[in-house]
Amino acid sequence: MKKVLIVDDAAFMRMSLQVLLKNNGFQVVGEAENGNLAIQRYLECKPDIVTMDISMPECSGIDALKEIIKINAEANVVIISGMGQEKLVREAILAGAKSFIVVPYKKERVVETLRQLCV
Repeated sequence: MKKVLIVDDAAFMRMSLQVLLKNNGFQVVGEAENGNLAIQRYLECKPDIVTMDISMPECSGIDALKEIIKINAEANVVIISGMGQEKLVREAILAGAKSFIVVPYKKERVVETLRQLCV
């Protein structure tokens, strides 16, 4: 069972992702509501996959992604954000994100994207 860390400043998004992932065979090992906590929880939980929002207080998802990649260049970080502008998508992928999913998302797309990272 693959371990997932969910990072989003919106509690309802964390809850909906948690339910979706648990119902599809993933183990949610932690949550964070900003980028600084994401980095801390990444070190504590050692997840296989991180789902990351972009726009968050204190430290953005892009900045947190860059720090996580410094910790582990092979980290599986998937951006899940309502901010799907081409510039941000490109920046996230260049920073090391494995995929970018725009909100509102199709549940199947999230599950399939995360499963592909588990192969």
